[in-house]
Amino acid sequence: MKYKSYYLFCLLLVILDQLTKQIVVSLFTLGESMVINSYLSWTYIQNSGAAFSILSGGGAIQKAFLLAVSLFVSLMVMVWIHKTPAIHRQRLFGQFILLSGALGNLLDRAQYGYVVDFIDVHYQNYYWPVFNVADSLIFIGVILLVFERKQTSFWKFLLKKSCRR
Repeated sequence: MKYKSYYLFCLLLVILDQLTKQIVVSLFTLGESMVINSYLSWTYIQNSGAAFSILSGGGAIQKAFLLAVSLFVSLMVMVWIHKTPAIHRQRLFGQFILLSGALGNLLDRAQYGYVVDFIDVHYQNYYWPVFNVADSLIFIGVILLVFERKQTSFWKFLLKKSCRR
């Protein structure tokens, strides 16, 4: 199998995401919150919408639509992965971390019809939307992909400059 070690890493991250969600579901009631420190709380919510609860509160058609979009995006990332040459390790790492997050939330949508969120970051009266490990993985994967592109452009720029001399 192409990229076997990356897929095993992806599986490990999905298991970590699902395990953290199961711990929260088993220990908290819906809406319950536990303060960790002045910046962080664990707050169990069910997000039936997309990112930041956009489109939440919809019916079965909306849930099916979000599930289909999640599945489509996951499949497209997998196609993208298999078109990426093995030499682009940072890109592959970012793609697989992104895929791990997408699959973690896809499993929630398929199983429950919503995504389990619980990480609640705040400062004084400013609150970031509650999120989960899968959301963090998606964010990290995107950052790695964006940085990889800028890094590649930067090195190409330097090579062109040095070749002109």
